[in-house]
Amino acid sequence: MLTGVIAGAVFTSPAVGSILAAIRAVAQAGTVGTLLIVKNYTGDRLNFGLAREQARAEGIPVEMVVIGDDSAFTVLKKAGRRGLCGTVLIHKVAGALAEAGVGLEEITKRVSTVAKAMGTLGVSLSSCSVPGSKPTFELSADEVELGLGIHGEAGVHRIKMATADEIVRLMLDHMTNTSNASHVPVQPGSSVVMMVNNLGGLSFLELGIIADAAVRSLEGHGVKIARALVGTFMSALEMPGFSLTLLLVDEPLLKLIDAETTAAAWPNVAKVYVTGRKRSRAAPTEPQEAPGSTTAGGSASKQMALVLERVCTTLLGLEEHLNALDRAAGDGDCGTTHSRAARAIQGWLKEGPPPASPAQLLSKLSILLLEKMGGSSGALYGLFLTAAAQPLKAKTDLPAWSAAMDAGLEAMQKYGKAAPGDRTMLDSLWAAGQELQAWKSPGADLFQALTKAVKEGERPEGLPL
Repeated sequence: MLTGVIAGAVFTSPAVGSILAAIRAVAQAGTVGTLLIVKNYTGDRLNFGLAREQARAEGIPVEMVVIGDDSAFTVLKKAGRRGLCGTVLIHKVAGALAEAGVGLEEITKRVSTVAKAMGTLGVSLSSCSVPGSKPTFELSADEVELGLGIHGEAGVHRIKMATADEIVRLMLDHMTNTSNASHVPVQPGSSVVMMVNNLGGLSFLELGIIADAAVRSLEGHGVKIARALVGTFMSALEMPGFSLTLLLVDEPLLKLIDAETTAAAWPNVAKVYVTGRKRSRAAPTEPQEAPGSTTAGGSASKQMALVLERVCTTLLGLEEHLNALDRAAGDGDCGTTHSRAARAIQGWLKEGPPPASPAQLLSKLSILLLEKMGGSSGALYGLFLTAAAQPLKAKTDLPAWSAAMDAGLEAMQKYGKAAPGDRTMLDSLWAAGQELQAWKSPGADLFQALTKAVKEGERPEGLPL
């Protein structure tokens, strides 16, 4: 990209002497000539132009291109379009041509042509502040400045706050409107390089949202996006805004954009079209359930519904009590969380009888709690029920129910990282699970083991409530 750069004071053109010193330094390195790439501002044109004339008087071959890519003004002023972030693309193209050994005059001619097929438009939530100074303009909380410059200059329109999609659509419409004297001649079928530039104060998350909106909007108008460059390329101090740049490209120009560079800030993007590539994939359909697994009705289904209804009623009656207990040790929402789960289960039961299959029942309850209960409790119960359902797919005898309890407890410990005795919800379930081990013995008594499990779950031995 650039071989040399000259820095002036903040938002000020560098001095002629500094520019001339840079030209001489580049010339002494053995170059055949120097191209000055200047953004279209009066001070820059004057100082770079004067330095160029002095260098040429010294016999140094120097050419200059002035870049004006601002697409904000519908009627062009005498000063022309301001130089904005699109200038960085000119740096890239000129640097690639120079690296390929193209002559100075040819590079000057080609980048001048490229610059005419480009436009940039900026938008911001506020101005920036030169160190020690106040912002150059003020905006109310519900306003956005459209078409502003990179030095904090006010824009051409002040619009009301809107969504990213709406703002990006407005910007692209303005940039491509043929009645706009500074528009980019983008049409359906055109191929473009799109640049989303952080003006200084946005996060990567916000830039990604904006880039997505721009891609969708352009593709919706039949424009092909050859490359999408997203990042901080030309900032304006801490300005909380961004600019969009569109450059019409063909394959030869794309090769120059894609040319290797050691410039650290240049993004390493894939050298393929954005348009035409799948950026999202539809979620796979859920596997079909085994025949008969969702069969409802019958005595087993009715018993399950009665048990679930009793559990839900009990939890709803204990809501305030559980919240009071939780306030002593936590954030006081334990009862509320469990009541939310109970109401979700009750609503589900009203839709019809539950599945007769125990494995299917536990799986359905798992999904319900994950979606409706929320919090870590919903996730832990979901894990417990999902794991517990697995042993019950093959058998539903007492040993299988004990194995289901073991599987659920193992999953809770594996992902929740709690152990018995840590004073978590695992303690009661663990104590109950220990009693249900009796079901694995031949001739085990269903209700005797279940009764002991419930009592131990209410107060696990050695574990205070």
